Amino acid sequence: MKVTETYLKGCFIVEPQVFGDERGNFFEVFNKKIFEEKTGVEIDFVQDNQSISQRGVLRGLHIQKGEFAQAKLVRVVKGKVLDVAVDFRKDSPTFGKHFSIELSEENNKQLFVPRGFLHGFSTLEDNTIFSYKCDNYYQPDAEDGVIYNDEDLNIDWGIPLDEVILSIKDKIFLKNEFNNIIE
Repeated sequence: MKVTETYLKGCFIVEPQVFGDERGNFFEVFNKKIFEEKTGVEIDFVQDNQSISQRGVLRGLHIQKGEFAQAKLVRVVKGKVLDVAVDFRKDSPTFGKHFSIELSEENNKQLFVPRGFLHGFSTLEDNTIFSYKCDNYYQPDAEDGVIYNDEDLNIDWGIPLDEVILSIKDKIFLKNEFNNIIE
C-alpha cells in the first residue's frame, strides 16, 4: 500500500498494490496496521456506506460537527468521481483550502478525509458505485454543509455546473456559504 499525504495535513491518498493475471486482479482494500504505520493516524472504522449515482450527481459539501465528526476513507468500486476534501479546521494553516482527486475503478485510489473536513464528490460516469468507511456513526443533527459552488472555495467539480444534479438536502445547503457556517 502506497500512502501519500496531500498538501492538506492529515489528508492522504491511499493506493493499494494490485495483483493481476489472466483471471483478473486482487488487492487489499484496507489494512489498519499498515495504514496506521504509514500515516501515524489511529483509526477505528465503525460504519461502511455506499451510494450509486448517475453522471452529474454532486453530493456535498458535507461535514459532521462536534462529537459526531467523522473521518472517512473513500473509494470508487465502479465508475468515476471527482472527490473533494476541504480543510474546515479553523486552526489549520490550510483552512479553507481544498484538494481534489479523481477516484475510479481503474486507478483504485482512495482518499482519507480526516475529521474537521468538508467532503463531497461529483459523479463523472453513470452507475458509479461510491463506497466509504467512517470512524464515527452518522448523526443527522450534527450534519452541516456548504454550497458546492461557493465563490471563496472556487472548486472545479469536473462537470458543467448547469448539469449538476443535487439532492433536496444539498439544495438546502445552497444558503450556506463557507464563511457563514464557521463555528
